[in-house]
Amino acid sequence: MNVADKTILITGANRGIGRAMVHEALRRGAERVYAGTRSGEIDLADPRVTPLTLDVTNPAQIRQAGEKIESLDVLVNNAGIAIYDNLGDLDVIQRHLDVNLFGVLRMTQAFLPQLKRSKGAIVNHLSIVALASLPIISGYSLSKAGALNMTQSLRAQLATHGVGVHAVLLGPIDTDMNRGLDIPKATTASAAQNVFDGLQRGDEDIFPDPTSRAIAEGWRNGVAKALEHQFAPFVPATAA
Repeated sequence: MNVADKTILITGANRGIGRAMVHEALRRGAERVYAGTRSGEIDLADPRVTPLTLDVTNPAQIRQAGEKIESLDVLVNNAGIAIYDNLGDLDVIQRHLDVNLFGVLRMTQAFLPQLKRSKGAIVNHLSIVALASLPIISGYSLSKAGALNMTQSLRAQLATHGVGVHAVLLGPIDTDMNRGLDIPKATTASAAQNVFDGLQRGDEDIFPDPTSRAIAEGWRNGVAKALEHQFAPFVPATAA
């Protein structure tokens, strides 16, 4: 998937990796970028950018966006939250699931007709904590693990429709979420560039930063990936 001359929708587009993804899509020649934010505003003066009021926990806003966008080539599910927790507060866990898991699924379901018509791509921004929990952000880790499993299911179910489904396994990126951590962090611009590079190569799982790339070979050659490929053929005839 080369995004030149394509139509892209990016959630959580007002800051961090989402904003960098908008800039990178424009740099690569995207024809139109729908920038979804909860406020419906983004300060980018480019005629190719269309701001959308889009909270991924709000079914009405998602439905309105689906009705407005008639054609779509790439859906980037970037919006997410991360709250420090120890699994002691069910409300905090529910907030993570609402955004990081069900928000991704709501968006995917809403835009499947457009993506099937274009034989497009879904890009889900996940995290290496989907592979092993980081205990200081347990609820976040839990939600990303669920989103990875969901991504694998969608990948198998949508393959016959020509829709690619890509998991982005992000390591530490220099965003608001990681600002207080004294660890090496990749820039949002470099992460966005590497996400689009992985999409163009057709990588199922994209490792866009130095930390995540260090585990890429182990993941791709590991038992979990082998099981995913082994299970993929078990798709009901009515799937997706």
